[in-house]
Parts: sequence; structure tokens; C-alpha cells
Amino acid sequence: MEFKSLKNIENSFQQIRIMGIIFLCMCAMVTGYALWSSFSFAEKQREKIYVLDEGKSLMLALSQDLSQNRPVEAREHVKRFHELFFTLAPDKDAIESNIERALLLSDRSAFNYYIDFSEKGFYNRIISGNINQRIQVDSVVCNFDNYPYQVKTFAKQLIIRESNVTERSLVTSCALLNSVRSDNNPHGFTIERFEIVENSDLRVIKR
Repeated sequence: MEFKSLKNIENSFQQIRIMGIIFLCMCAMVTGYALWSSFSFAEKQREKIYVLDEGKSLMLALSQDLSQNRPVEAREHVKRFHELFFTLAPDKDAIESNIERALLLSDRSAFNYYIDFSEKGFYNRIISGNINQRIQVDSVVCNFDNYPYQVKTFAKQLIIRESNVTERSLVTSCALLNSVRSDNNPHGFTIERFEIVENSDLRVIKR
């Protein structure tokens, strides 16, 4: 009888130990799941940006992976450079302001073109002839397979005079390097090896 009682007590202790081990494992699983869920929730919350609209309403914006938006930023960087470098008004201060901002987006290769144009009197003719020059960027083709990224730009130049408008074809090439973002370079790229491949008249429109 005593042997049976001791055996029953030993079995009970074994069952209690097994139940205790199972309980501890379940607690560990629940704790692990809770931690994983918390980190996942926190990560999702970091992808959300709350924006105040003039201090009145709260709007929700979603942030994106930087690499997903990089091709768009590259094309916009090149387009902005061309708009600044080739858009000219018959005003010395306006020309210098645009060129200065364009050169902040590029290396010395663009500066060499600026010096060459200046020495040939190009900007002086723009001012003295009261000529406006505008550019329309048709497409920016970027190759992101290799670094530095190779870029080719196709655009039209409109040289606007009092008597006519000359439309010119403009094709340029360059390489893009990753750079530091700043107020002067918000997309974080630098244009290097800038080259004008083609710049020829297409037609002249009488006014």
C-alpha cells in the first residue's frame, strides 16, 4: 500500500513537472510572438509620416524605400540641370544666377562649357540681342545597370527673338555620381563628364 502511494506521488510530481515545462514553453512562445508583433508594428509605424496642414488637420503620408525613388530623382536632377543651364534671359544677373545654381549640380565639365560660351561672347549676344532661350526636355534616358550611371538627354531649345523663333535639337550625355543631399543639391547626385553631343537647327518660325 505504501509503495503504491509513493508511486502515485512520484507520478504526480512527474506530471506536475511536465505540465510546468509545457506551461513555460507556452509562456515563452507567447512572449516571443508578442515581441515579434511589437517590433513589426513599430516598423510599420515608422513608415508612416503624419503631416500637419497649416496646423489645422492631420494627414497621413507613407514613406517609401529610398532605392525605389532613385531613378525618378536621377531624371529630375538631370532635367533640372538642363533647365538652369540652358534657360537664358537677356539679363546678366539672371544668367549668372541660373548658371551658378546649375554648376552646383555638376562637376567641372559643365563649368568648362560655361567658360567656352563666355569667351565666345555667347551670353553677351543673348543680352545685346534681347534674346530669350528656353529648353523643353523630351526625355532623360538613364542606365542604372552600371555605376557611375550613364545618362543621355534629348531636348529642344527655343531661341526666341523679336522677329522669329529658332527651334534647335539638343542631345547631351553625362554620368551621374551619388553625392550628399543638401539645399543646393536636394536629389543627391553630381553630373560628371557632361558633353553636348548634338545642337543643331530644326526650323525657324516667323513671328
